[in-house]
Amino acid sequence: MGWMRYYIERRRGVAAYQQIVEQTKRAVRAGVLKPGDRLPTAREVAETCAVNPNTTLKAYRELDRDGVVELRQGVGTFIAAPAADRGHEPAAQSPLYADLAQWIGRALAAGLVEEDVRDMVELALHADRTVRRAGERDGGRG
Repeated sequence: MGWMRYYIERRRGVAAYQQIVEQTKRAVRAGVLKPGDRLPTAREVAETCAVNPNTTLKAYRELDRDGVVELRQGVGTFIAAPAADRGHEPAAQSPLYADLAQWIGRALAAGLVEEDVRDMVELALHADRTVRRAGERDGGRG
């Protein structure tokens, strides 16, 4: 059974509930959390992350709407079975994961902090999205 511990970064400028949503989805994609795994209760998250239990409940409701979790009244919140159309391997099993992990290790060894690494990845993703959108607009003519 997977185990989830949330880390709320107050300086990020992202609402705590949204960070819980992001971290849960990331853990599912990476294969850390699997269908049937139980998430911590709202009270447990409140105690470990110093957030209001309603913040966690809001995140769990959004995850439920997105089909990531199942809310079972009086029992808990569990990772949902994947939808048939989501049938891809967990990200951590991808050969590219090892390349990325090595790159991150080199970046940290070079003196970058996690926030710098995260920013660089976000910038690269944004640049890639921009290039792909431009290609779509011009019909792929480059």
